[in-house]
Amino acid sequence: MRAFAHDVFIYPLPAGHRFPLGKYRMVREAAESVPGVDVRGTDAATWDDLRRTHTEDWVERVRAGRLERREELGLGLPWSPELVERARRATGATILAARAALEDGVAANLGGGTHHAFADAGRGFCVFNDVVTALRVLRAERRVDRAIVVDVDVHQGDGTHALLAGDRRAFTLSVNGFRNYPFRRVPGDLDVDLPDGTTDDRYLAALEQALPRALRPSRPALAFVLAGADPFEGDRLGRLALTKAGLKARDALIRDTLVAAGVPICVTLAGGYAEDIRDTVEINLNTLGVFTRVSTHVAAERI
Repeated sequence: MRAFAHDVFIYPLPAGHRFPLGKYRMVREAAESVPGVDVRGTDAATWDDLRRTHTEDWVERVRAGRLERREELGLGLPWSPELVERARRATGATILAARAALEDGVAANLGGGTHHAFADAGRGFCVFNDVVTALRVLRAERRVDRAIVVDVDVHQGDGTHALLAGDRRAFTLSVNGFRNYPFRRVPGDLDVDLPDGTTDDRYLAALEQALPRALRPSRPALAFVLAGADPFEGDRLGRLALTKAGLKARDALIRDTLVAAGVPICVTLAGGYAEDIRDTVEINLNTLGVFTRVSTHVAAERI
């Protein structure tokens, strides 16, 4: 499985900031020794790529560092040239992973899943929306038309929902914690809202019911999976109570359902804010291990 990394493009954060920037290097270094994972670098999304999703005003003000104070507060990250480059690289990694998924059956971005970015604003640690940008780039290249977004990050992808609202060729399935960020939610095509403290069995039962309900009307040629680590019981921002085994079962259920439907899979790792960063890294590596088996399956079919 090709997995695209962008952790070398770091940016400054204030001391004690809650965004786990160091996680990405840890994931990449560990992923390099995971059997079946081919870690590669990434290109930056071009400014024209980003304009397919975002307004000219937002792109240019991000580029020039002309964000208002309230916009930086909503973003949750201080502007810097390094932040802009990192955001472009994170989006470029999803574009490359989506192309690779169409060729190989599965591929991954060792980050990404920036689903709180709207057309004209960045929010919740998300400058640009990588998944919507990747979908629109692939459509422009005539590589894909219909797609599904399977968002199992604990936070609802409000930006993605807003960007894809009215797009009859894209379907959004979200399985999220209900009493959590964002507090002004944007309806998707199918939202499964879970109460605080939801454990493995209830979560997996809800997901098992939702996946076929989403696949039947969407008829996708590509799936974007936002496999957030933040439903974990030890996550600082999650409020759900899944175990690591439950999260592996979540990923396997998504993998098996999409493989059975013949849908290529582009995985992004999305959020994760465990008290111990090593827990988030372990969950991310488990996700990669689960989806790597798709590559083995596709290779076996081709043989």
